Amino acid sequence: MKLKWKNLVSFGIIGDTRVIFNQQRYNHQIIRSITKVRLKWVKNKSIDHIIDKETDLKAAYLLKDAIKRYPTGFITSKTVEDWQKLLGITVPALRFLRRFPTLFHEFPHTRYPSLRCFKLTETAMFLDNQEQEIYNPKESDIVERLCRVLMMMKGKSVPFHSLHPLKWDLGLPDTFDRTMIHKYPDHFKVVKGANGLPNLSLVGWREEYAVSALQKNSENSDLGNEYRHFKRGQIALAFPMSFPRGYGAQRKVKAWMEEFQKLPYISPYEDCRRLDPKSELMEKRVVGVLHEFLSLTIHKKTKRNYLRSLREELCLPHKFTRIFTRYPGIFYLSLKCKTTTVTLKEGYRRGKLVDPHPLARLREKFYHVMRTGLLYRGKGENMISPQDCLIDGMKEEESQDEADDEESEVEEEVWDEEASDADTESEGERI
Repeated sequence: MKLKWKNLVSFGIIGDTRVIFNQQRYNHQIIRSITKVRLKWVKNKSIDHIIDKETDLKAAYLLKDAIKRYPTGFITSKTVEDWQKLLGITVPALRFLRRFPTLFHEFPHTRYPSLRCFKLTETAMFLDNQEQEIYNPKESDIVERLCRVLMMMKGKSVPFHSLHPLKWDLGLPDTFDRTMIHKYPDHFKVVKGANGLPNLSLVGWREEYAVSALQKNSENSDLGNEYRHFKRGQIALAFPMSFPRGYGAQRKVKAWMEEFQKLPYISPYEDCRRLDPKSELMEKRVVGVLHEFLSLTIHKKTKRNYLRSLREELCLPHKFTRIFTRYPGIFYLSLKCKTTTVTLKEGYRRGKLVDPHPLARLREKFYHVMRTGLLYRGKGENMISPQDCLIDGMKEEESQDEADDEESEVEEEVWDEEASDADTESEGERI
């Protein structure tokens, strides 16, 4: 099918106050006849291992922050008895706390000796202080990241109940809604949503932030010429792809991806309401939005349910999760730890983050302390000292090679529909 300039109006691509595309960028023909390829899901052991590890890591962080919020400085076993689902772990919360004596010190309640209590160890408090030292100088980075998220939203606002579960993924401080938001009245404001619940809203459009990660990477990489052509009006911009073993060489897959890459790139910060929702242009726009959102996360991944809660605001179609298995060169979908996690593949190489954020490095130290406590928990909380947790003084753990992939006979449609109700986490609720 050939689309000439006169056809673009019927697709609804032009005509908004913030013009999405101008005529110079569409004064050539766009030839589209994408081959539909049915792909099977391929298991990635390396990324699955990372997700498995970080599930316990995130739960320990949530417990650390919960203990900090309590005025007594400790929590009781009765308090955490129903937290297993909230933490997203597979064992009772009390057993989880006892696994890591290097982080959580257990002691009897002063008035009720049979009631067990837990407080942070000296090492855990030291790591928490290091975390705050990262947040303070990086606050402008956090503000920019939060602005970018809001700029992708249809109404430039997002409900707090959808934002709170993303604190870990977006690297937001635990109390960002109470301590940080009000420090930037020229960036953010709190408004009441249509359902009466508080929303975080963007005060004004920030043009300096309206450049996607794909555009930045294309400008700074060896593909700089491609980005310069993009800015001149030649509007195709290719996504980095890393196919599972054997896929990239398949003729149909290669032809499909080449045609997909030739489609115009639509920035996730541009208004898409006039795009035909059934067009390939909209599909590439959806890929771009998901790519940008995952690029904004600290670990280049998030849970599928968190994206579902933002579906309408991000202008995503009802069955947008099929995109993840339709483009296995860009995304990886995992069912590890009884949940569904979406990962941006270009963010990892051989089982490690390509460009780790300082928070990601600190979380690696936190995990090292956790693992030490698990291996030597019979020796008590003094197995590791705070000095051993200095950010520059620890070795990173070995990861499995990403090349060790294993095929699984799960097809796209089965994966999307049967797994849609598999997510059991309820981390939208605050601990």
